[in-house]
Amino acid sequence: MSDSVSDCTEQPRTAVTEAEVEALVRGICFKTGPPRTLGVEVEWLVHELRNPRLPVTPERLEAAYAALRTVPLRSALTVEPGGQLELSSPPAASLMECIGTVSADLAAARAVLRKHDLGLVGIGNDPWRSPRRFLREPRYDAMEACLDRTGPAGRAMMCTSASVQVCLDAGYEEPGPLGHGRRWWLAHQLGAVLVAAFANSPLAGREPTGWLSTRQLLWMEIGAARAGAPPLNGDPRAAWARHVLDAPVMCVRQDGGPWHVPDGLTFREWTRSGVPRPPLPEDLDYHLTTLFPPVRPRGHLELRMIDAQPGEDGWIVPLAVTTALFDDPEAAETAYRAVKPLAERSLSLPAPHNPLWIDAARSGLADAELREVADTCFAAALEALPRLGATTEVTDAVAAYRDRYVSKGRCPADDLLDELYGTDRTLHGKDFRT
Repeated sequence: MSDSVSDCTEQPRTAVTEAEVEALVRGICFKTGPPRTLGVEVEWLVHELRNPRLPVTPERLEAAYAALRTVPLRSALTVEPGGQLELSSPPAASLMECIGTVSADLAAARAVLRKHDLGLVGIGNDPWRSPRRFLREPRYDAMEACLDRTGPAGRAMMCTSASVQVCLDAGYEEPGPLGHGRRWWLAHQLGAVLVAAFANSPLAGREPTGWLSTRQLLWMEIGAARAGAPPLNGDPRAAWARHVLDAPVMCVRQDGGPWHVPDGLTFREWTRSGVPRPPLPEDLDYHLTTLFPPVRPRGHLELRMIDAQPGEDGWIVPLAVTTALFDDPEAAETAYRAVKPLAERSLSLPAPHNPLWIDAARSGLADAELREVADTCFAAALEALPRLGATTEVTDAVAAYRDRYVSKGRCPADDLLDELYGTDRTLHGKDFRT
């Protein structure tokens, strides 16, 4: 579910102008029509099976990943800078098709990793280890150099974080519950509810950070220009095009040697100055991949705010709930009405750098208003899932999650903190393996 600017350009080696960038971004980032497909990207920390607190050497990771690349998977397999494993599903025609594909691919991946005494762990931020980069490539060298300018959060995001990212069609051009403007707005308001309901990263360096979603805290600390959303007042296409043009360029790629990492050069300024060289369409393609807002338009909408979840199948619940609240018209309308009062708490500031998102990441569903909205949204999702063809197993998993967490104002992060402070069980005795 991705698109490329250069694919739409007949002369890919011709420099792009500011006006062309705006037109290209507006044309490719919101492709409207009936919501027909969906996808999911699941990231995992990779740990020792016998003791997840022990470090895994780069040599062992490389051997395991080399073996994984020989296994036929329908999902795209990628390795993140810190050695995290990601599976990205192909576009699926239904929720159950998506779940079936990814579940089969994960089973195959786990079987290979077990032969190397490794396992997958669903936590939003590694609670044991400090950031250590596994991949040594010009892209990640440049990313590290760029993000280091805003502090240590960038390295942690690259190397110790993991998420569940839900990908949904942009929606109809016309207004309505499934219109692209409504879905864009809903994604940013409901996004805070998803942060709170699925927060699962309260620790760093084996200590509580004071945030239930430390992963979300890292994104906030990276800064609004790189990891923030554009303003929601106005046309989504125009707002995103302005955001892309005014965002800083992470790096200028070159064939030999390290990539140039400019300081404060926006893409708009690059098109005007042509320094250090004129930007090409493929540079715009790349620039779009270096922006990390909580909702990223890539033709479809990529919802990036959900922490990785515990358990082998924990990722299914946020996928099912989010899909139901966006793709079922009745549930979408319920969700829209439920989150509308939350907009007052954003103070018109873009996510995730507004009070609503900060409260969601810090307090989770201990926030009474977020808990009430989450309860309403889970109820709407449970009613909608059978209409979307979900099996009893999926609806039962969502209901169990609601009963265990949402109805009690809790999230998986609370379990980790209970383990840390418990008298019978401690963090060091906790087995996070899936």
